[in-house]
Amino acid sequence: MNTKHSISRRAALKTFGVLGATFTALHSTETHAAEGIALPTRKPTRSGDARKTISEHVFKAPLVDTHEHLIEEKQRFEGATSSRVPCDDWALLFSHYLNSDLLVAGMPQADMNRFLSPKVEPAAKWKLIAPYWPAVKNTGYAQAVRIACRELYGVDDISAATVAKLQAGYEKTRRAGFYRRILCDLARIESCQVNSLTGEAFKESDMPTLLMQDISIVGMFAGPSFKQYAPATGIDVKALSDWHNVINWWFERYAKYAVAVKSQNAYSRDIDYARVPAEKAEPVFAKVLQKEPVSADERKLLEDHLFWYAVEQATRHALPVKLHTGYYAGQNSMPLGRLQHNPSSATDLCRLSPDTQFVFMHIAYPYYEEMLAVAKQWANAHVDMCWSWIISPVAAKDYFKKHLVTVPANKVLPFGGDYIPVEPVLGHATIARRGISQALFELVDEGWLTLNDALELVDMVMHGNARRIFRLAQKTEALKTVEWAKERRL
Repeated sequence: MNTKHSISRRAALKTFGVLGATFTALHSTETHAAEGIALPTRKPTRSGDARKTISEHVFKAPLVDTHEHLIEEKQRFEGATSSRVPCDDWALLFSHYLNSDLLVAGMPQADMNRFLSPKVEPAAKWKLIAPYWPAVKNTGYAQAVRIACRELYGVDDISAATVAKLQAGYEKTRRAGFYRRILCDLARIESCQVNSLTGEAFKESDMPTLLMQDISIVGMFAGPSFKQYAPATGIDVKALSDWHNVINWWFERYAKYAVAVKSQNAYSRDIDYARVPAEKAEPVFAKVLQKEPVSADERKLLEDHLFWYAVEQATRHALPVKLHTGYYAGQNSMPLGRLQHNPSSATDLCRLSPDTQFVFMHIAYPYYEEMLAVAKQWANAHVDMCWSWIISPVAAKDYFKKHLVTVPANKVLPFGGDYIPVEPVLGHATIARRGISQALFELVDEGWLTLNDALELVDMVMHGNARRIFRLAQKTEALKTVEWAKERRL
């Protein structure tokens, strides 16, 4: 053994002891050295002051919301018109995500149907959820709703005694301009990125610079969705090349205004898309077009080909590609064994298309340790924490904390409400800001960051990364002059 380059057991223990003592006394002003290792100087900071300072910075910073399913504000005034707006009263706040917690807690589906029915009086709805409320009220889904009810309606505790006040607050709030009031004035969100669920590939929003839109590519390759995507283009689809032209049309028309493309195809399969040439996909496409049966392998082959065709269009137009990973919405439906492959499949996508900027959504919960490794290894991998703060607030805080000391900080997008109704976005944003503040404080308190380190990260993660990755200044300028919004304001 070469003693010149070796460290004795005693020396090693001494090194670890000094390092441990240094991190415990994180505000020591002295420079420590052990076996030639110099530690950074720390300025004295009182723990309470650091927590307050960080929290103030995080709660004041503008926030870019990188993922929503918000319907247009005008649709909310149409009342209970669809499964996405099943009722027009306080129960609507429970209709997205929190309904799943209630069902998993034991609420019968028939009672849930009555709870969300427009035919049941708002005052009578509390008794339907009352038996299950104590079991769910502390989940992230419920906390987002509780915070929204407190901030919007002045209701601190949802109960039989407060339902009347809850409904009155709902009616008073749901008035013209309430989207901007909730999102901009109260949640301090500067813009949202919306993945519309109304069928078209791109939604022409009445509020284009606030509700910025993704191009939905899932129907371009899964199915494909001929009836939803082809008619607007005027293209008669008779061959695979025609469908390529349909895809081209949507990008040529809307890529200038879109912030990204989005696919939630991971609800149906893994994201293991292989490169498949057109000549191999053409016979399968012909069978699908003629409504002939195709095998699972054939369907995957066609989906894989069309996925990459859409991704290539996105990359050509400098649009990031957002992909659902991890946890499923709903209940009693999630094949966890398939989800665990999402991070490894993500690495293959990054390898196959190094010029594409991939945004992997929802931290691949519960496999977020693996997603840290993906983002650390691949330059074109970014992680979006949308939805994660209400799936599990503690896990999301853990991810964010680990990301900052594992992965470059410019590769994380910390918030997306992921809601259809706008009201719970306020609660979710509050939870996210609280978790971000807590994570930053813990890193300072444990000695991994200085207070200045933490404060310097706030603007980057709260809005800087999203502005850069999605080119939001450029998109905003383009959206200020769109004709569709002008016509609808006349």
